[in-house]
Amino acid sequence: MARMSHLHHTIDYVELAVSDLPATRAFYSSAFGWEFNDYGDTYAGIRSADGTGEVGGLNATATPARGGPLVLLWSADLDATVRAVEAAGGEVVAGPYEFPGGRRFHFLDPSGNELGVWADA
Repeated sequence: MARMSHLHHTIDYVELAVSDLPATRAFYSSAFGWEFNDYGDTYAGIRSADGTGEVGGLNATATPARGGPLVLLWSADLDATVRAVEAAGGEVVAGPYEFPGGRRFHFLDPSGNELGVWADA
């Protein structure tokens, strides 16, 4: 794995608590094309899109809960992303709706984690 550079005071890694690692891993792979590094039955690292390291992980030893920090993903085609999330088994819980910077929606993954996706206006 290539070494990733780190930037001071920026989000470096996001870890999601999951109740079902295989289902959650399959969801993110299907909905967003994410790839993973497997570290056994309880953890999978989320590979960075440019292949220089990891940007996060799925942790099956923690308990998922709504209401924590909201992670937002960006989409070039928000409506297609909504369809991909639903086809992968995610549940859209808000939107899509407009906000001053564009449009976005929120969804729950199979473990109950809430994330959002946004697109430019």
